[in-house]
Amino acid sequence: REDPVRKGLLLAGTETSVWVSFDDGDHWQSLELNLPHTSMRDLWIHDDDLMVATHGRSFWILDDISPLRQLTESVAGSPAHLFKPATAYRVRRSANTDTPIPPDEPAAENPPDGAIIDYFVGQASATAVTLEILDAEGKIVRKFSSHDKPEPSAEELAKELIPRYWILMSKGLSSSAGMHRWVWDLRYPAPRATRSEYPISAVPGATPRSPEGPMAIPGEYTVRLTANGHTSSEPLVVKMDPRVKASARELAEEFAKQRLLAGMMTENTEAVSEARALREQLQRLTNNAPAAAAVGSTAGRAAEKISPSLAEAISAFDKKLTTILGGAGGFGAAPSPSPTLTRTAGTIGALYGEIDRADAAPTAAQLAAIKALESDFTATSKLWQDFQASDLPGLNRQLKSAGLAELQPASPSRAASDEQGDME
Repeated sequence: REDPVRKGLLLAGTETSVWVSFDDGDHWQSLELNLPHTSMRDLWIHDDDLMVATHGRSFWILDDISPLRQLTESVAGSPAHLFKPATAYRVRRSANTDTPIPPDEPAAENPPDGAIIDYFVGQASATAVTLEILDAEGKIVRKFSSHDKPEPSAEELAKELIPRYWILMSKGLSSSAGMHRWVWDLRYPAPRATRSEYPISAVPGATPRSPEGPMAIPGEYTVRLTANGHTSSEPLVVKMDPRVKASARELAEEFAKQRLLAGMMTENTEAVSEARALREQLQRLTNNAPAAAAVGSTAGRAAEKISPSLAEAISAFDKKLTTILGGAGGFGAAPSPSPTLTRTAGTIGALYGEIDRADAAPTAAQLAAIKALESDFTATSKLWQDFQASDLPGLNRQLKSAGLAELQPASPSRAASDEQGDME
């Protein structure tokens, strides 16, 4: 069967495999990939996908054959090459709350969620290979590198209560020689959050951790590849799920609120992490931490140096810190009478999750809640900034005078997620 887009690109099914020719049948090479060795009864090309019907071994689909249409001898001899990606559709993953399909039940793999990006590296790159997604204004939406650390990290996975076979693991951008495929999930970077979780709408090996980043709106983007000192760019068109009737204005409004909430979530999470780090240090300092129970411990010796006046200052500092941070919350916990960092984190997370449920403009109730949240966020942020600017240096001066270690907020590299969620 001839490709309707590239003349001379032929595909042939035999009794054992599938073959491809780029020169109108003069030369052939295998396109077997992971196909079973059985009779290939029919081939069909639908848009950018190749479908294969086998004898007794089901239907198979090769997603996006754009690279085959663009492959030439000059590409094979280049240090690096970025293929023009096919049109991507913004389609949300299933949010069905029914019991997920068990991993041992036979089921076909779904097409990749997002934009499929194919690139070629002539020889293994000694420097980092990067892929950047830019919007119509040239602003970077997302950047991936072969030096990126895997997510979730080994430390985060160790805290998870769910089996690892459900979790979507990042594979990392490859810098080795050859053809490579990368999928951008059409999302901006995920915000830092005080709590992460995995939904019950799970797919084995493909369940993303939430919260995810805001979804990119339909439009024109640019993909930029840098490898082996060579940089190339190709346009990428993102279209809306044809089943969704939301207008461009409604999607833009939803996106704007998602970006706003994502920024607030990250900033508030950093404050919560710093506040919790200070509380842990206070517990060690005053010998109240579980690890400080041993006789003769460092924390125990430090507690002996605390004078009555310093103890009073530490107590006042701790009470004010607790007032700003707030309680742990949870089921049955009484709501705090005034905004706190913890309460604000919960509100941000709830609103962000609700808006991300559908492709639609935020409702009037959601807009009103966001407006009230902005007021609480501003108030708690100012309280925390003032606390760091005055109360923390004041107590540190007293600790230094007593020969004790000063309190240090969490470093930016500290993990933001102190609690790991379960499927719910």
